[in-house]
Amino acid sequence: MSADRKAVVLLSGGLDSSTTLAIAQAEGFDVHALSFDYGQKHRFELEAARKLAEVAGVSRHVIVSLDMSQFEGSALTSDLAVPKDRSLTEMESTIPITYVPARNTVFLSVAMGWAESLEASDLFIGVNAVDYSGYPDCRPEFVRAFETLANLATKSGVEGTAKWKIHAPLIQLTKAEIIRRGNELGVDYALTHTCYDPDDEGRACGRCDACLLRLQGFAQAGLSDPACYRIRA
Repeated sequence: MSADRKAVVLLSGGLDSSTTLAIAQAEGFDVHALSFDYGQKHRFELEAARKLAEVAGVSRHVIVSLDMSQFEGSALTSDLAVPKDRSLTEMESTIPITYVPARNTVFLSVAMGWAESLEASDLFIGVNAVDYSGYPDCRPEFVRAFETLANLATKSGVEGTAKWKIHAPLIQLTKAEIIRRGNELGVDYALTHTCYDPDDEGRACGRCDACLLRLQGFAQAGLSDPACYRIRA
């Protein structure tokens, strides 16, 4: 692996980010994984991220504390109820209450800072614009705009010593295609955590948007989901 091909990969501990990490490594990047403790109620994903980073053998895994629960308005960081049993049409019709204001913009900004300190200019994020829950910061337009920002807002970009690239390898894939790709790369999806509303033991609810999309993806991929559910849809 070439030491001059460093990349920072956003690793939430979920299905998409674990697949993205595997893709980055398959492309020959020296991966530095970045996770966030942002006040999320589904904190089991942080332990999943630790295990995934360890198994993948990344060069370094950093968990940044950034308490976004101080801001109101998201069911992921407040007492608001997580929506359950929604159809795909409902998921795509409006921006859901599980949206955390500007989350991916904040996360990519921190990743950009770490990458520049590593003399790297490649960031990986597992956003997806096909099977997703209507988040505005999961769209191709957002990724392109942030790439432009990175080249304008960094010393390396302004001086022309680096050309920033935001890699979003899953953005046009269905959940089933993502799972198949991860399976080919040996991702252990049993280690991942996806649910927005797990119980105290970390078992997935099987009814939130994230669970429903995951279950649908495994079914369409013709594979069994190894996650532990308290209720399967």
